[in-house]
Amino acid sequence: MRRIREVLRLKYHLGLSDVRVALGAGVARATVQDYLRRIAATGLGHEALLALDDRALDEKLFPPRELSERARALPDWEAIEQQLRGRGVTLRLLWQEYQDGQTDTYQYTQFLRHFRAWQQASRPPVMRQVRRGGAALEVDYAGMRLPVIDMGTPREAQIFVACLPCSQLIYAEASWTQGHEDWLGAHVRALAWIGGCPEMLIPDNLKSGVTEACYHDPVVNRSYHELARHYGMAVVPARVRRPRDKSSVESSVNQVERWVLAPLRNRQLFSLDEANAAILERVEAFNNRPFSPPRTGSRRSLFETIERATLKPLPAAPFVIGQWLAARVNIDYHIAVDQHYYSVPYRLLQSKVDVFLSASAISVFSKGERVASHARSFRPAEHTTLPEHMPPAHQAMARRTPAHLRAEAAGLGVAIGCYVDRLIDAREHPEQGIRSCLGVLRLAKTYGVARLELACERALAAGALSSRYVEQLLRADRRQNFLGAAADDGLGEHVNVRGAKYYIN
Repeated sequence: MRRIREVLRLKYHLGLSDVRVALGAGVARATVQDYLRRIAATGLGHEALLALDDRALDEKLFPPRELSERARALPDWEAIEQQLRGRGVTLRLLWQEYQDGQTDTYQYTQFLRHFRAWQQASRPPVMRQVRRGGAALEVDYAGMRLPVIDMGTPREAQIFVACLPCSQLIYAEASWTQGHEDWLGAHVRALAWIGGCPEMLIPDNLKSGVTEACYHDPVVNRSYHELARHYGMAVVPARVRRPRDKSSVESSVNQVERWVLAPLRNRQLFSLDEANAAILERVEAFNNRPFSPPRTGSRRSLFETIERATLKPLPAAPFVIGQWLAARVNIDYHIAVDQHYYSVPYRLLQSKVDVFLSASAISVFSKGERVASHARSFRPAEHTTLPEHMPPAHQAMARRTPAHLRAEAAGLGVAIGCYVDRLIDAREHPEQGIRSCLGVLRLAKTYGVARLELACERALAAGALSSRYVEQLLRADRRQNFLGAAADDGLGEHVNVRGAKYYIN
């Protein structure tokens, strides 16, 4: 409107020619003539036109055109937009359905023009976000995958992308899956590469990070929560189907696909490590690319200048990647974890416990207290049992092994140890030897170790390999003490021996 008012002033107040008016107003002569025709068509004088405000002047000079197209039926654009979200649905398909059964309809080009105009008119205003240094790290997975030849077999690797919204610094890496361990491991490596910790993480709502999606009170996966606590961060998931909640990483995904993955499409990568080395090389080059004018610097320079100092330092110890599980203790005081059975203290029978499963170890917690720890075993359907987790009676039963009995007997005495060795070796089955040895060792409590040692000496001398024989010797010794007598003149005086006088008339 400013130029039209200048044309009116130059033409009617100063009386200049059309050529001079065009030069003075900075427009073409044809434009000046078009303005003058429109002014004449209004039937108003130039003073009356200059008294109008810009909106009224625009309506007078540029009234809406009466188009015959207005009589044509228009589709429900809101319904069209909703249907576009369906898989495989295109605008051309919806235009064809719009034309079916109607005679006076728009052609495809006009259909698109009206739809785009409706979208622009119905689009809500967008709030400009102020990105503060060190405030957040947005994470997501790219839709494009990277082909990798793994041990001669072609596979497709998932691409994890992280972005710091303030400096727009981007990190990317490849992993085989979007599973629990790959998800946590990617975060650990991303934070180590960045060299610090932001205040919060903004992920998508995938199950590896968020168990239950909810804008007001989301349920974060326990392992993901533990990772955030370890690094002193909070997890604030984006709303479901609200990509603008993490707009920086959404844009970064497009940049990674365009500047990192697309250039690698014809390159043969033979391992995940080789793929990640190639990805990081391209990511570094992209982060060092200068911004488009009028911005100056690059993502890397902006990060080093304003954002690195705002990040919290990394913790001294790295986060141990693992998975939290729940288990119930069986009546044999074992829990089943990843098809293997691990023991816990017997007092926890039938109770629920929390299990932290890592690549090399398993820890069991009851009411927040760690009650058991084992090295992780990958042997299915087998048991890992610690003796201290067993009841006292079971511990005694567990010690009933030939090796343990031999050691226990040798500790009591030389004759006892030798006798137990011979008992075990003389039996056909180890269990038979164990029972005979227990029959001997139990006698130490009743008759004492010293008397048992003497009885085993007599049994060894007699060549009798029976716990009952030793017990009979000890019973006889209790009635009449004979085990401690000297044996230089043969057997000595025994009440059960008749002697030579018995045979003399």
